[in-house]
Formats: sequence, structure tokens, C-alpha cells
Amino acid sequence: MPRDQQSSIDRLPDDIREKLNEMLRDPRLTQIAVREKINAILEDDGHEEQLSYSAINRYKLKMDKVGEKIRQSREVAKMWIGRLGAEPQGEVGKLLNEMVRNLAFDATVAMAEGEAPVEPKMLKDMAIAIDRLERAASENVKREEEIRRIERERLKQETMKVVEKATASGPMTAEALKEKIREVYGV
Repeated sequence: MPRDQQSSIDRLPDDIREKLNEMLRDPRLTQIAVREKINAILEDDGHEEQLSYSAINRYKLKMDKVGEKIRQSREVAKMWIGRLGAEPQGEVGKLLNEMVRNLAFDATVAMAEGEAPVEPKMLKDMAIAIDRLERAASENVKREEEIRRIERERLKQETMKVVEKATASGPMTAEALKEKIREVYGV
């Protein structure tokens, strides 16, 4: 089939294609049953074109492959989030940045070795993506530093309030002050 020709499934109206996707996800329905139901819908809607068994099978295989990649990505993300612990946002962002950098590096090496065609648009897109990744990484570092600064300031203010409250009745020993701070912070 020529690359510029759309498949019969790609030519389906969006609502019917969505019904097809729902039916293909239903394990109780065979591809034969799905084909019959979709063709009945097409006929009821006045569409002349009907889907073939092979078109549905090719589409199902393609969707299964995409679904498997998504499932694998989710498993990898879940594994890394589990390992990264309580602060996954910043760490996952760093991990994703590193993964995209590796993909860009692999693509660049493949182009340089003649394994992949060097397309100017691809080079431009890759350069833009790398620039954005670097900017995002820099912004993440700045944001983390600002959050830490704000948290230090908040703790300092809370500690000052505890000290003021504790010493309002008169002088205290260092040990009494430590005990009061432990009471307030539950440490």
C-alpha cells in the first residue's frame, strides 16, 4: 500500500473509530464480531465502505504494539518512582531529561554513521528539544534552590516564635530551650 494512502480505518469518522477501539479492547469480542458490528454501524450511517478482516487485524496488531510500549513505559516509570522515594517529581524530571538526551545522542550517532538519514528538520527539532531540556533542567535546579530557601526561612521564623514564646517568662537554659523546641516539632 502506498504510504500516502490512508487505511480504511484511518478514513473512519472519529466516533466510529472510537467504537472500534472500544470493541477491540473488549476481550469478549472476536475480531470477526467487531468487524460485523462496525460494518453494520457503517451501513446504518450510510457509509459505502466496509472494513475487511485484514484491515482490522493489522490495526489491532498496531494498537497492541502501541499499548505494549505504553505499558512498558508505565512499568519503568513506576519502578523509578518507587526507587526515588518521597520526592519523585524533580527526580523523575531529571530521569526523563537524561533519557531524551540519550535518545538524541543515539539518533545523532546513527545519522553520523550513515545508519539513519540526516534530515535538516530532524536536526533542528533535536537542537530545539535539547535546548528546551537544558533550560528546563536549569529552571528545575533554581526552583529546588528557591523551595529550600523558603523552607529554611519558614523554619527559622517558626523557631524564632518558639524561642520568643519560651523565653517570654524569663531566661532559660540551653537544655530547656532544646526541650521546648523538641516539644513543638515533635522530634
